[in-house]
Amino acid sequence: MTDLLHVILLGIIEGITEFLPISSTGHLLIAEKFGLGARSDLFNIGIQAGAILAVTLIYWRRIWQLLTQWRDAANRDYLLKLTVAFLITAVLGFVAVKLGFKLPETVTPVAWALVIGGFWMIAAEQLAARQPERTAVTWKVAILVGIAQMIAGIFPGTSRSAATIFAAMLFGTSNRAAATEFAFLVGIPTMYAATGYELLKVVKDGGAAHEDWTALIVGFVVSAVVAFIAVKWLLGYIRSHTFTPFAVYRLVLGVALLLLVPAGA
Repeated sequence: MTDLLHVILLGIIEGITEFLPISSTGHLLIAEKFGLGARSDLFNIGIQAGAILAVTLIYWRRIWQLLTQWRDAANRDYLLKLTVAFLITAVLGFVAVKLGFKLPETVTPVAWALVIGGFWMIAAEQLAARQPERTAVTWKVAILVGIAQMIAGIFPGTSRSAATIFAAMLFGTSNRAAATEFAFLVGIPTMYAATGYELLKVVKDGGAAHEDWTALIVGFVVSAVVAFIAVKWLLGYIRSHTFTPFAVYRLVLGVALLLLVPAGA
């Protein structure tokens, strides 16, 4: 029963933090280090896919429009940019794996990423506010969003949503809602691909028999439900609010971790 409660709590944490610009991977590492227990890579990526499922359901009309009306020039252009951003992430991510880049297993790097990212978000919000209102997604934005997504995947605490949203806002898509939509849509194939890759690796290595599939399924479902609620709220929130409160939260959490957690923990 205790382990099931831990799984549910991890699913809730993932669902809340995956699309809020505060870093889901960082929060999962913190939670696992301080009471909820370490989980497999497949579990952590699998419950992220649950959150992605929620976004898929929220944006299903937009996705259906892009896929069925691709002959329309605007839709085809947008779809191509999504594809290029995804491929950039996939290729660079594959290279990073081959070069031996691994996620840190200690809290200190996450804390520093939270702090640095908090200051960066405040500055980026100010810079984006000075730009003319633009909703179009340029090729520069597509390329930089793909790169930002890969960087966030290597450095927990960076936040994939924060990195991609602000990459879009700073380099051409200054409209907050338009930047968020593109960033979230790019994340859909990225996280499904990451989950599929990890699943194939587990099966190939013979680890499927040792995986706690019940925990994975429960975490996936909880994450999907909570993320659906969180994203619906966020999309309404950003219509009239900035991301600055999330930056402040990152700063407070990051500084608290640096002060309270021993180095190397």
